[in-house]
Amino acid sequence: MFKLLLRLYLVTMVTFAAAIYAVPELVVTLFHERFVNYNADMSRGMQTLLVKQFQQLPAEQWPDLARDLDAQFKPMRVNLLPINDPKFTPQEQHQLQQGQGVLRIGDWGWRTLVVSPLNREQAIEWVMPPDPLEMNLLYWSINVLIGAALLGALLLWMRPHWRDLERLKHTAARIGQGQLSERTQISPRSNIHALATVFDTMAQDVETLLNQQRDLLNAVSHELRTPLTRLDFGLALVLCDDLPEASRERLQLLVGHIRELDELVLELLSFSRLQNPRLAPERVEVSLDEFIDSILGSFDEELETPDIVLDVRLHGAQQRFALDPRLTARALQNLLRNAMRYCERRIQVGVNVSALGCELWVDDDGIGIPEPERERIFEPFYRLDRSRDRATGGFGLGLAISRRALEAQGGSLSVEQSPLGGARFKLWLPT
Repeated sequence: MFKLLLRLYLVTMVTFAAAIYAVPELVVTLFHERFVNYNADMSRGMQTLLVKQFQQLPAEQWPDLARDLDAQFKPMRVNLLPINDPKFTPQEQHQLQQGQGVLRIGDWGWRTLVVSPLNREQAIEWVMPPDPLEMNLLYWSINVLIGAALLGALLLWMRPHWRDLERLKHTAARIGQGQLSERTQISPRSNIHALATVFDTMAQDVETLLNQQRDLLNAVSHELRTPLTRLDFGLALVLCDDLPEASRERLQLLVGHIRELDELVLELLSFSRLQNPRLAPERVEVSLDEFIDSILGSFDEELETPDIVLDVRLHGAQQRFALDPRLTARALQNLLRNAMRYCERRIQVGVNVSALGCELWVDDDGIGIPEPERERIFEPFYRLDRSRDRATGGFGLGLAISRRALEAQGGSLSVEQSPLGGARFKLWLPT
């Protein structure tokens, strides 16, 4: 709010200051003749009195009279000058020689100099001095008070706008965090009520669409599991019979496809559950080294092959750390499977605990992930070109599930270049 208020105030004050100086100058220029006539009328009486006082005395006494009047008229100045004095322009000298007075206009259309001819050689000058310092300070004080009044008015005007905009921002943030039922609840009297209404309508539409999508995904996934289970059971019974070898191989291939479909349905259900805005992580304090060891234990069979070497590096991991064991384990398992799929020979798991949180990473020595693809791989069902084959590519849901599992705990999941040459998936969980 204060940044917006400051910008608006600076624009207002700069415009106000420019207008104070530019507008009077423009008006005086456009109506110069009218200002001259007005000031001539206002000074005519004083000019007449001065001229009469001089003409009542001989010319040789005029200097003494000018000094006396100058002392009496202070701070205004009264000077006796020759008409051909260099301070007068040629046009002003010509006017004085013709018996006409001279008038000069300054800022704001005020007269600054009035000259009346006494004869064809001399003239009496009446000079209005500039304002003294204390008067200038008073004028500036008036401008400062006007600026303060404008600031107060802008503050009063902006406060309800700022309050409503903060409410709108808060609602948008809550919806972004998954609280789809959040609404702005801005008063109809607000100046942004129309915007808030459109936003609430959009939020309602988004909530409805996402709920329908999630319900449909859940329903389809649950409905698919029943016939898949029946098919798996039926094929298992058939395989118990005495069958030709070719038929048995074809049936076993069908069983593999059915189990692949069943795995896809389980992945869809997991992703759908993680999309639920009401998902609340269950934080439990665990010993990180034991937690990592339990996760690696589920990969004992895969790690028995001599083709893969797994290193674990623990930095401060003997500490206990609060996390959701189920969600974190799911994320790490997906990343380990991904590393086993694409590594050449080596995988490294690292853990580092600090006062701010816990960082875990999974490195592999594969060919890595191109930088333009590093964000897209976390999109559901997105797979890189080199992983189109189902044997290595999976379903494209593992990384999406891992990121969502970390975000549900307030953490994050990113990918970067690994020191081993492949990809490094970095998990972060705040304290």
